[in-house]
Amino acid sequence: MFTATAARSKGNLLDAQFGLSTGQIHKGLKPVTVHSLQKQYADKVPITMLTAHNYPSALIAQEAGVDIILVGDSLAMVSLGMADTSEVTLDEMVVHARAVARAAARSFTIGDLPMGSYEISPKQALASAIRMVKEGRMQAVKLEGGQEMAETIHKITSSGIPVCGHVGLTPQRQHALGGFKVQGNTVGKALSLLRDAQAVQDAGAFCIVLECVPQDIAEVVTQALKVPTIGIGAGNKTSGQVLVQIDMLGTRPPDAFMPKFVKKYGDEWTSSLNGIKQYKEEVTSRAYPAPEHNYKSDPKVTEALKAHIREFMEPNQAES
Repeated sequence: MFTATAARSKGNLLDAQFGLSTGQIHKGLKPVTVHSLQKQYADKVPITMLTAHNYPSALIAQEAGVDIILVGDSLAMVSLGMADTSEVTLDEMVVHARAVARAAARSFTIGDLPMGSYEISPKQALASAIRMVKEGRMQAVKLEGGQEMAETIHKITSSGIPVCGHVGLTPQRQHALGGFKVQGNTVGKALSLLRDAQAVQDAGAFCIVLECVPQDIAEVVTQALKVPTIGIGAGNKTSGQVLVQIDMLGTRPPDAFMPKFVKKYGDEWTSSLNGIKQYKEEVTSRAYPAPEHNYKSDPKVTEALKAHIREFMEPNQAES
């Protein structure tokens, strides 16, 4: 892990020299680490996590000061147009993770392990996690599941790779759960949620995502743990929050399905649509490019080119 992190830092510093990386580097802010996140949790300062799926989205998340950037497998649907998260592969996740890592010099980065890359055995999971760190340049990985994933989480963390757990609604298992439904809303389910969270914590996870859980239940679970919880659709009593950036910025069409817990902080769809419509209109009317968008030319060069064309064309026209 340390080798991968060092390489990642070196790459980001090189980016900074050429003005490619975020301005955060020049503001004297220290990189976010597992230890700084633990201190933030101890000080009861909410942790901010946001997804990013490419270089521009990671760059803007970091510039905004987000603590953790998650390369979530939600990119399957919102970036790649897939039906659900089960379709995306580890190879695809690694490509997106590497793009995000190029922008993230300060924010802590976590890469999702997609469905099929960690369930077979702890050995398979460790191999996938190593790829996410070495090739994807992530600092940690996230995987879904509770008690049944404890051995797997222990295997990965024992090898020096931090793990973020994910319990409650686990999208990769939506078919088994009967769809995207609230979790922990009965006594039995709440107790199961707590046991899952505790098992993930005891296995070595440094934080745990709680998804689609009633606020009161999420609060009780959070208070029972010794690691931070990151809520998504779990109220504001968790240790932090995470949202899908494309959702919260309003980048998707107005009629696209949006979970109840999403608050739109922008309307990029309307802004982008209006901009592209204006571009199309100006190209059609030849208003764009305008004179200020053109490069200067030498009249002598233009005239010489025209003369050459006339000289070439006249003999051919005579022969025809």
